[in-house]
Amino acid sequence: MKAPAMAHRTASGSGGPRRGAARRGFTARLLRKPAAAVSAGYLLLVVLVTVLAGPLAPYDPDEQDLTAALQGPSGAHWLGTGELGRDVLSRLMHGGQITLLGVLITLAVYLPLGVPAGMVAGYRGGWFDRLVLKSADLISAVPVIIVLLVVLSVFTGNESAAMAANGLLGAPLLARVVRSATLGVKEELYVRAAVAGGIRDRVIIRRHVLPRVTGVVLVQASVFGAYAVLLETGLGFLGLGTTRASWGSMIAEASKNIGTDPWLLVPSGFMIVSFILALGLLSDGLRDTLAERYAPPADRPPSRRMGRPRGAAPEPVRAEVTGTVTGTGTGTGTDTDTDTPRVIEEPDPDALLSVRGLTVSLRIEGTPTEVVRDVSFDLRAGEVLGIVGETGCGKTVTATSLLGMLPAGGAITAGTVLFEGADLARADAAALRRVRGRRIGWIAQDPVSGLDPSFTAGAQVAEVVRLHTGCSRRQARERTLELFAQVRLPDPARVAGSYPHQLSGGMAQRVGIAAALAGDPALVIADEPTTALDVTVQAEILDLLRELRAGGTSVILITHDWGVLADLCDRAVVMYAGEVVEEAEVTDLVTTPAHPYTAGLLGSDPHHALPGQPLPAVEGAVPPPTQWPVGCHFQNRCPRVTDACKEKPVVISHLVELERSTRCIRPLELIGGGAHE
Repeated sequence: MKAPAMAHRTASGSGGPRRGAARRGFTARLLRKPAAAVSAGYLLLVVLVTVLAGPLAPYDPDEQDLTAALQGPSGAHWLGTGELGRDVLSRLMHGGQITLLGVLITLAVYLPLGVPAGMVAGYRGGWFDRLVLKSADLISAVPVIIVLLVVLSVFTGNESAAMAANGLLGAPLLARVVRSATLGVKEELYVRAAVAGGIRDRVIIRRHVLPRVTGVVLVQASVFGAYAVLLETGLGFLGLGTTRASWGSMIAEASKNIGTDPWLLVPSGFMIVSFILALGLLSDGLRDTLAERYAPPADRPPSRRMGRPRGAAPEPVRAEVTGTVTGTGTGTGTDTDTDTPRVIEEPDPDALLSVRGLTVSLRIEGTPTEVVRDVSFDLRAGEVLGIVGETGCGKTVTATSLLGMLPAGGAITAGTVLFEGADLARADAAALRRVRGRRIGWIAQDPVSGLDPSFTAGAQVAEVVRLHTGCSRRQARERTLELFAQVRLPDPARVAGSYPHQLSGGMAQRVGIAAALAGDPALVIADEPTTALDVTVQAEILDLLRELRAGGTSVILITHDWGVLADLCDRAVVMYAGEVVEEAEVTDLVTTPAHPYTAGLLGSDPHHALPGQPLPAVEGAVPPPTQWPVGCHFQNRCPRVTDACKEKPVVISHLVELERSTRCIRPLELIGGGAHE
C-alpha cells in the first residue's frame, strides 16, 4: 500500500519541483551559450552598478573641480574628468539611471500593448485584426521624432513622457509582428486539440500561444530597447531631455571637446555600444534556448490547399427508393425527370448524431470553394461509425465541421448537424465550446504534435479536467492519473511529469485519448488514431476504442485501414471527392459493395496481389474541387461508367430494403453481378 501512495504523492505534488527543474534546465542551456552568458553577466553588472550608483560612485555626479577639468584617467578619477572637472565614472553610473529608466518606460508601454494586441489579432482575426494592421500602417507613415518633439513641447523637459510616447508609437508595429507569429502557432495541432477540448480562447492564447511567440517578442524587445537607448541618448545630446547627468548629455559634452580631449567620448560611447550589443546577444540566446525547448516536430505534413472554385453545380437531392434505383436523379427509370419531387429523409430523432445535407466551403483567395457536399449519416449511442476514403476526399473536413473547427474562412453553407437535439451547424461559439470536450471528444491524427511541447502531459490533461469538472488542482491531478491508468499507460506518475518529446508515439496517443475522455463525452471523434503506430500499439489503441464502445460511448473513426474498419466499426461511410458515395453496415460493405469506388478500394488490398503481378490499385487520383466533373465524381476512374453518369449530378439513393445508401445509378447491378470481379 505504501508504494502506490508514494507514487500518488509524487504525481500530485510534482508540479512545483518539475517546474523548478525546467527553469534550471532552461538556465543551464542558456548559460552553455558563451555569448549569451557573457552578455547576461555584463548587463546584470551594468544594472547593479547603475542602481547602486549612490553608494558606489566615488563622487557626486554634479560635483565640479575646475582645476581638474578635461583630465585623462588617473588614480583620483579612473575614467578622467569632463569640461567642468566632474568625474566621468560617477556621471556614467548616475547617468545610466536616466537612460535605463527611459528604456524601462518605453518597454513598459511597448510590450503590454503590442503583445496582447498581436496575439488576439492573429488568433481571433475579424475587425480587431484589421484595426491592428491599419494602425501599424498608419504609424509607419508618421515621423516619430516630430511626434516626440511635440510631446516635449507640451511636457517641457519631461523625458519620461517622450519615452512613453515612443513605446505607444511602437506598439502597433510589434503587434503586427506578433500577429504573424500567432498565425503560424494557431494552425498547430495542439492548439486545435485545445479548441476541441473546449478550452476558452483567452486560456489558449495565454498558455499555448504566448510561450511560442516569446522568442519573437524577445528579439523585438531587444531591438526596440536598443532603439530606446539611442533615442534617449539623442534627446540628451540635443539638450531636449532632463538636465541631470545622462549618457546622452555626456555624448554632447564629449562632442564639444573632441578636439581637445578625444578620450572623453570613449567611456560614454563604449557604454552605449556595449549595452546595445549585449542586449542583442542576450535576446538571441534566449530566443535560441526557447526554440530548443518549443521546437515543433520536423516531420509535419503540409497543409492542403484548394484551388479556385468552379461554377456552381446543380444542388443534389437525397431520394428514397425501395429496392430499385429509380429516384437517383440520373439514368433511366420512371423517376429520372428533374421536375419530379424528391423525398428528403428527415433526421433520425433516436440518433445521438444525425447529419443531413452537410455542405462545407473554404474561402480560398477570397472566394468560397465547396469542398464537402451533401453529406448525411446517423450515429446511435454506443455505435462506432467509420469514415473511409483516400486522402483529399473530405473526411477530416467533415469531422472538424461537426465541432465548428474549420480553418479560417471555412463555413457550413448548408445542412444540419443535430447532436442531442441541438443543431451544431447553427450554434454560436459559446454553444460549441460547451459541447467540445464535454459531450464530444477529439483524438488528433498526429499524437505528438497534438500535445503542446511547453507543458507536461499531465498538466495538459489536468487543464482539460479542471475546465470540464471545476475541480481543484489536486483533484485534477488525481483524475489525470486515473485517466492515464484507464488508457493503460505504464507508470502514470512518470508519464504525467513527462514532456511530449519524452513520450513514444503510442504513449502520446494514449495521452490524447485520456484528454478526449477527460470531460466524459458521449461521442469521441478519432482522426486516424493508429496512423504511424506499429502493429502492437495499433492493437492496444483499438482495444481502448473498443472499451469505449462497450461503455456506451459512440465513436466516429476516420481511417484508411479496411482492417481497422472491419474490426471496430458497426457501420461505415465511404467518401469520395467531397461526397458520401456509400453507407452500409460494415459486413455488407465489405462483402457486397454497392459503389464502384468501394469495390475498387477493397480490390486494392495488397493481400490480393498475385506474385509477379503489379499491386492492384484504383487508377487515377481524387480530383480537387476545381476539377469535379458535372456528373458522378468518380466517372473518370470508374470501370462501369456510362454516358448517363456524366449528364448531371448523381444524388444519394437510400435502398430501404437493403438498409444502405449509395451514390450510383446502377447499384443493384454491382451487388448482384459481383463486386470484386
